[in-house]
Amino acid sequence: MGEIFQQKNVRAPEALGHEAFLCYFKHMINFLQNTGDLANTFGFIVFSAVVAFAWSPFLIAILYRFRLAKTPKQELAVIEGRQNRKQVPEMGGLLVIITIAVLTYLFDWSRAYTWVPIGVMLLSAFLGGIDDIMNIYGQERRSRKIGQAVTLMRVHKEISMRIWYSLTLPWTAFKRLSAWLGSRPGKGIFVHEKLILQFIAGATAAWWIYAKLGPAWDYFYTPFGPAIYLGAWIIPVIIFIVMFTANAVNIADGMDGLAGGMLIITFSALTLLSWTNGFGEIAIMNAIAVGALVAYTYFNIKPARFMMGDVGSLGLGALLAVNTLAIGEIGALFFLGFMFYIEAITVVIQVFSRAVLGRRIFKMAPIHHHFELAGWSEEKTIMRFWIIHFIFVVFGVWLALH
Repeated sequence: MGEIFQQKNVRAPEALGHEAFLCYFKHMINFLQNTGDLANTFGFIVFSAVVAFAWSPFLIAILYRFRLAKTPKQELAVIEGRQNRKQVPEMGGLLVIITIAVLTYLFDWSRAYTWVPIGVMLLSAFLGGIDDIMNIYGQERRSRKIGQAVTLMRVHKEISMRIWYSLTLPWTAFKRLSAWLGSRPGKGIFVHEKLILQFIAGATAAWWIYAKLGPAWDYFYTPFGPAIYLGAWIIPVIIFIVMFTANAVNIADGMDGLAGGMLIITFSALTLLSWTNGFGEIAIMNAIAVGALVAYTYFNIKPARFMMGDVGSLGLGALLAVNTLAIGEIGALFFLGFMFYIEAITVVIQVFSRAVLGRRIFKMAPIHHHFELAGWSEEKTIMRFWIIHFIFVVFGVWLALH
């Protein structure tokens, strides 16, 4: 990128004023349009980062102006160093979500390959944004227990209400059982409400991949092995993957810089794999995501200026899953999102062990808090998770290329 500054006599981005930034913006577009495909794709990383850095002060001002910060979780007070931690604004993930959506629409819009991933990302981000806002400004919400509903079925003085409680008992049971998958009820969206909206996002992705991308996506391609034909069974598989991945990224967003750094690694790998697999539009979308995440992580490294929030983690988790599935790399997905899935799996194990065995397997779940309680500093935990994630992502890329 140094050539563009020398040839056009444009200052480096950090020195740009308003007019100079517009000049740089125009030259950057010309540069991207006149370079080879791979250079073009990776050039969008720099371009997206510059754009995200340029409008980040505006977003930061809004987050602090409206005090968009959640009350710290009480259970985290047992971790040394978190007792007196200041509230940091949530919803910083908007920096990434908006940058990806706008730049993709302006420079990479394709009805064939980008509109569904962007739509699924925005739907998931909208769900996360509502949850963030309700947790900040909302009132405490309560869910009726199954025993209470059964009692009302028997003793309510109005027959019509007895019938109503009887008819809605399965729904009440679903709400209570789904609470096992998340934290206790609070101000935000309940788990069952999240699951419904995430199911819609996953179903949208499944319809697109199964009905629009062609019969090649009906197979599960195993590395070094035969392709397994799934047919229509690929639809529930895709729905599950999109829902689980979105929640996995959400779970991993618990330390300054943790999720952002790992997402940079994963989306960088997806950029390369998308290009090598011949999906240029998706490659550019992933490159835009990398650049925006670089800017986000710059502000999120400890001490963070803002946190990603559900608006960013759910949206980016869904985008990660959809883009990986769209380029046909379902077999490598576990390794491309390795530490995210490990974080989510530790939560499942912890919930199961407490409910069935009556004891904890980990000191605290997800596992990054387990290591904090074991004496690791936040910085050590984050850097080691980045390194482990990088190793498995590289292995996933190697598998995908064979």
